[in-house]
Amino acid sequence: MSDKPAHAEPAASEGGNPGLRADCENCFALCCVAPAFSASTDFAINKNAGQACPNLQSDFRCGIHTGLRQQGFRGCTVYDCFGAGQKVSQITFGGQDWRQAPRTARQMFEVFPIVRDLHELLWYLTEALTLQPARSLHGELGLALEKIERLTHDSPDALAKLDVAALRRDVNVLLLRASELVRAEVRHKKKDRRGADLIGAKLRGADLRGANLRGAYLIGADLRGADLRMADLTGADFRDADLRGADLTGGIFLIQSQLDAAKGDTTTKVPPSLTHPAHW
Repeated sequence: MSDKPAHAEPAASEGGNPGLRADCENCFALCCVAPAFSASTDFAINKNAGQACPNLQSDFRCGIHTGLRQQGFRGCTVYDCFGAGQKVSQITFGGQDWRQAPRTARQMFEVFPIVRDLHELLWYLTEALTLQPARSLHGELGLALEKIERLTHDSPDALAKLDVAALRRDVNVLLLRASELVRAEVRHKKKDRRGADLIGAKLRGADLRGANLRGAYLIGADLRGADLRMADLTGADFRDADLRGADLTGGIFLIQSQLDAAKGDTTTKVPPSLTHPAHW
């Protein structure tokens, strides 16, 4: 039996706020039950939303934790709840186990992805507050962070009614402004590849300093030796991208799960708040 909770390889990227790090010991394995997934290169089976993964044990631990990648559950190893799991388990529902209190299950599984989205916004805002070129925005960023933090403590009923999309739009305006201020420090002409289809692109050694790569599809891209310093990497899809020798130091809004989905090695340079994945 695995000695790890069901959540696989929790990210260690969430800046200086420990509440935004996954604490699997204090979560009721919500990421193993609430989301749906389909058989693919990331998951070996189909699973409906609200249905427990067959690998989930009675103690909320994963029976195949140490072999998730080998057994076809790579998607589990790159998932990050940003600490929403323990928030919903211990605060929103006061430590009520959905197995012992099944009446809570449906609402708990409904609320979990909402709080997860709020915690993700908190992570980005927390990072934005560390960006010195964006210090003129720190007041607005701080107010937005306080507002969303308050919302994460709402009742399950109130959380279920939140317009998360509207909150995300408002926060994204601030994050974009922060990104622009940071990337303005890079003096040469910067590439704007926001949302670009760069699947399998040959970008070995590319100078992408200060580039806008928000939401870019970099699946399977060859980024060996690429210079990604101070690039905006918000939501960039790095699945199977080759980052060996790439320099991502100072990359803006890069999260651990993006690295976990990519390929790299000891020569890959990452921001100090992130770590080299165990499989590199």
